[in-house]
Amino acid sequence: MTEMTAHVRVENLRKTYQTRQDEIEAIHEVKMDVAEGEFISILGPSGCGKSTLLMIVGGLLPLTSGTVSVGGEDVSKPRRDTGVVFQAPVLMPWRTILKNVLFPIESLGLREEDYIDRAYELLEMTGLSNFAQNVPSELSGGMQQRVAICRALIHNPNLLLMDEPFSALDAMTRDLMNQELLRIWEEYKKTVLFVTHSIREAVFLSDRVFVMSPRPAVISEIVTIDLPRPRELAIEETPEFNQYVAHLRGLIEH
Repeated sequence: MTEMTAHVRVENLRKTYQTRQDEIEAIHEVKMDVAEGEFISILGPSGCGKSTLLMIVGGLLPLTSGTVSVGGEDVSKPRRDTGVVFQAPVLMPWRTILKNVLFPIESLGLREEDYIDRAYELLEMTGLSNFAQNVPSELSGGMQQRVAICRALIHNPNLLLMDEPFSALDAMTRDLMNQELLRIWEEYKKTVLFVTHSIREAVFLSDRVFVMSPRPAVISEIVTIDLPRPRELAIEETPEFNQYVAHLRGLIEH
């Protein structure tokens, strides 16, 4: 991948934490290039630093050394062209769904009225337009996570960072959300970095999977997922899909 086409570039990234007894190296010399519009999953054992890497790319955590750039600009703080979806929806319970979606606009000091049509468009696309005036407690967990995705997309970011957004959902709802996410991605073609513990989820969603080693984490392998798009759940029953799953499982286990 050339300098011109790398939307996200991570070079020699290190992250250490200082404890009372010692310095712990969480991430060691990680390098990654992500092209514009790619869907990348970050997969690895628990505690290996996947979420830490994602938060550094988002400017939400400082790095120890190395560089991170988005669109050719160094990242040192949160950026307007980046949206983040966390493990929990973290919606404000006293605000309506519409007002939750519009919250980034308020935070960025933009004119809310300029984004109301886009908010309704996103809610319509995710099947939530009839719930715009409801509050979060009146929605299911999967519906709340769809609101969180709408909120992350409201200001039209080029980069979407997703930190295990469906991990708390039951298996059936998770499958539906994965289909919904791919539909949204195919509609808007954002660059996506998606952290997950699920090997099958990573294969189903991704163009490439970055496999992280145990701490101190490095990128141990990059696996290109050469499966046709658009993808339906039936693809998970194919030999090709399960070969990727078996290969990634072997990498994680060893």
